[in-house]
Amino acid sequence: MAVYIDTIFTVNLVSMYTRSLAPPTTAFFLFGPRGTGKSTWIRSRFPDALVVSLLSSENTVRYERDPGLLRAQVLARDTNDWIVLDEVQRVPKLLDEVHLLMEEHGYKKFALTGSSARKLKRGGANLLAGRAVLRKMFPLTSAEIAFSVSSDSLLRYGAMPMSVTAESDEAREDYLRAYVTLYLTEEIKAEGLVRDLGGFSRFLEIAAISASQQVNVSGIARDAGIARDTARGYFDVLVDTLIADWLPAYRPRAKIKEVARPKLYWFDPGVLNSAARAFDQPLPPDWDGVLLEHLINHELRAHIHYEGVSGSLGYWATPNETEVDFVWWRGEDMVAIEVKAGRKFRRDYLDGLKSLRAGRHVNSSYLVYRGDEELVVDDVRVLPVDLFLRRLHAGEVLGPKNLVT
Repeated sequence: MAVYIDTIFTVNLVSMYTRSLAPPTTAFFLFGPRGTGKSTWIRSRFPDALVVSLLSSENTVRYERDPGLLRAQVLARDTNDWIVLDEVQRVPKLLDEVHLLMEEHGYKKFALTGSSARKLKRGGANLLAGRAVLRKMFPLTSAEIAFSVSSDSLLRYGAMPMSVTAESDEAREDYLRAYVTLYLTEEIKAEGLVRDLGGFSRFLEIAAISASQQVNVSGIARDAGIARDTARGYFDVLVDTLIADWLPAYRPRAKIKEVARPKLYWFDPGVLNSAARAFDQPLPPDWDGVLLEHLINHELRAHIHYEGVSGSLGYWATPNETEVDFVWWRGEDMVAIEVKAGRKFRRDYLDGLKSLRAGRHVNSSYLVYRGDEELVVDDVRVLPVDLFLRRLHAGEVLGPKNLVT
């Protein structure tokens, strides 16, 4: 077992964990935040590929000046060879070369990784006109680490490979602090994504502390000392750089008014803690609940993507603050999941689930909490965090067996 560190964002985990993402058989984009293991996965799955790493400033300049160089290199290879462009968003022009190679020369096996879609969107880059499938890489899931890390540790330090493999909690905190700092300097400043780095830095901390709430753009803008439109643009930056993603509100054809605003979830609880400065200052009493929601959000999204589970993920809420943290639905089927950080079960934990079920069909309801006891109360399956994660990744939460009414 060996760990080779290239930068704070890149770690090669040799024979350590088996990732759940299955390799496509033809061209694909692989998007994911820096440091989630995209490059490591690519190297392990395609060891004989031609790899063009655009993490290198020298390579970035080289291909920016002469995009046609890629065509010359690829034409020297067999059409069945895999070609890897690592961090392709750094030189979007290369996608035109890839398109040409696919259309005119019969090369179909391209693996195109990226940690940001912003430059591709902003530059109007050619995204291969649907000729490449989209895949995502997440931080490690509990299944990928064989449930060997406690949920308490995952809440505080997250599941980034470098964090999971660090030798001490102090090293984990150092890594996560550095991750956020380098996100600001390498992803935001160096790529010229915002003009006011100080304003964005203030926004980043406030947005982190406000995570998992219905987003109040005006309030966050006021607290960060920036304009409302600027704050809205900064949220777009967070999403485009894959640091966070929106969780939409579930709004069926309902008889009651339901909340429509989305929530913002960060991609990893450890990175969220660092951005919120949770290692250095006290945070609100409900912070453990915020972290637990983020852990469940991460595990749900990763499982849905890796296993190809169709359907939609969102949350449900009414204006009187009745809420269910996560709902997954597909057609008439629905699974509802409420998350509580308490270590002892309380009946009022079920209020949101009961309210949701009163108005629509729900196949299965779960309460996930930090206690130790498994229960069934009012047809709700009450599960400790670790047990819920095991059942999720075994296909027992969103799988066909769970949808039998």
